[in-house]
Amino acid sequence: MSRPSDTHSIEQTHPASDCDIAYVGYRQSGQAIVEKCPGQERLTPERSLALVNHSPSGFEWGYGGSGPAQLALALLLDYTDDEAFALDQYQAFKTEVVSQLDCAGSGERWRLTGPEIDAVLHETPGEPAAPSI
Repeated sequence: MSRPSDTHSIEQTHPASDCDIAYVGYRQSGQAIVEKCPGQERLTPERSLALVNHSPSGFEWGYGGSGPAQLALALLLDYTDDEAFALDQYQAFKTEVVSQLDCAGSGERWRLTGPEIDAVLHETPGEPAAPSI
């Protein structure tokens, strides 16, 4: 994933104390649910939909479509709280991370931690892109 093009980098927008943040995705009654831990706060698409409307029906993962694009944007918006950065990076984040997330069954979950997100956002060319989930 390319580095931010300006000097307003992810290090400046994301506090170091948030390294315990994790996002957990699962399905409940067929609906894709994403929670932010600690606290199990549900991540919703509303904030990301205000910027780019890919999937008003909600989030998805595991492929490269509109639902995963909405999730990638929502994750980066929530994690960095930087709209410009999220808009610049979410399509690559979708391809490298969100499209690789997997949990098909009702009891399955994926987990994406703050350090894993940071590793993807700060990767250098030639390093693996997807975190081990």
